Amino acid sequence: MIYEVRTYDIKPQSLPEVESRFAEGYEVRKKFSPLAAFWHTEIGPLNQIIHVWPYKDLEERARIRATAAKESGGKWPPKTTEFLVNQRTDIFHQFDFSPELKPGNQGPFFEMRIYTYAPGQLPNLTKAWAHALPYRLKFGPVTALWYSELGGLNKFIHIWPYKSLDERWAMRNKIRETGDWPPSAAAKKAGLPVYQLAMQENKIVMPSAFSPIQ
Repeated sequence: MIYEVRTYDIKPQSLPEVESRFAEGYEVRKKFSPLAAFWHTEIGPLNQIIHVWPYKDLEERARIRATAAKESGGKWPPKTTEFLVNQRTDIFHQFDFSPELKPGNQGPFFEMRIYTYAPGQLPNLTKAWAHALPYRLKFGPVTALWYSELGGLNKFIHIWPYKSLDERWAMRNKIRETGDWPPSAAAKKAGLPVYQLAMQENKIVMPSAFSPIQ
């Protein structure tokens, strides 16, 4: 399973119209393969939409995208070019300990944390997260844990659902008090190799009305 994460920066005040056109186009596009999630940013980089598409592999991705564009009757891709400022696409694999991104109600607030790890650090990061994640899941679920294959290299995304921003704040403070989170601290405590990060960023995103995950 791979996930294509398409991140678009759009013009200010265009979000309602962009989402409307995507929703209309998706009614046709979903006949070829389902969307996993469609989010827009609430905190962090503003005027950004993120749509996530699951595929079996790159070959299936290429085939479905070509078929959808050819047989959608001109309704896909949606006509949003006039609103686009920048586009980016990345291909991610999910870790063995990551859940699949399935339709359902988890949010409506999702924290997307994007880390760039130092080259060669993926094995250490994987071990640390596999060790620490069971402790974290005692407090609440995780939506996704992915590492990049194409696009931005050495990228690691983890996405966490919350019912409110107050819940996020309270939960994060409570978890840190245990000493078993974050994974870097848990790894050091357990005598595991500590992984090195080069950059960190996060954003709070919310699902659009037609997103399969809410």
